Amino acid sequence: MDSDLFVNFYETLGVEPGATADLIESRFRQLARRYHPDNLSTGDRAMFDAVVEAHETLKDPARRALYHEQHARRLPPYVDRTSGVDEAPDSDGAERSVSGGLFDEMGIAGDIAVQNNILALLYQRRRQNIKEPGVGNGELEILTGCPEEHLEFHLWYLREKGWIAKREDGLMAITIDGVDRAAAIYREGANKRITDRT
Repeated sequence: MDSDLFVNFYETLGVEPGATADLIESRFRQLARRYHPDNLSTGDRAMFDAVVEAHETLKDPARRALYHEQHARRLPPYVDRTSGVDEAPDSDGAERSVSGGLFDEMGIAGDIAVQNNILALLYQRRRQNIKEPGVGNGELEILTGCPEEHLEFHLWYLREKGWIAKREDGLMAITIDGVDRAAAIYREGANKRITDRT
């Protein structure tokens, strides 16, 4: 790949560079359904091809490592997390084994991506229909590719932050604080993309 033709496959799939293989696969399936040319409402051939190319590169650890090597200036170092065990230094500098537990960076990065995606979806729904902005859990599962058992955590977190609320009809909707948070996330991402280009 020519570095002048750099395409950030992580941005294409909407995941962080540290995303797990499972998260990459889940996002790919979601986006492939959305942009598939046979989808009459949201089909987009160019986006579908971009999503397929990103998935083909990032799903294979060897190709993913090569992608990082070729674009070392633009991407963080690649760490193969397929084994589920990494070496991390203790505070005294000694190495210790860390299994992919609750607080590993990959899980947190994936959680943040899902939460930001939920906010973006609810923001869009509110813009499209200000009087009926609610989205049900089942629809959120499909749109985010997040299974029910994990979605519950994300909805709890977003509710506790005051960014979303459960309506009387049982559907979730973004709050005014959630709109502000979604806008802040967008600005952070736009500033990062501008910085990456300079």
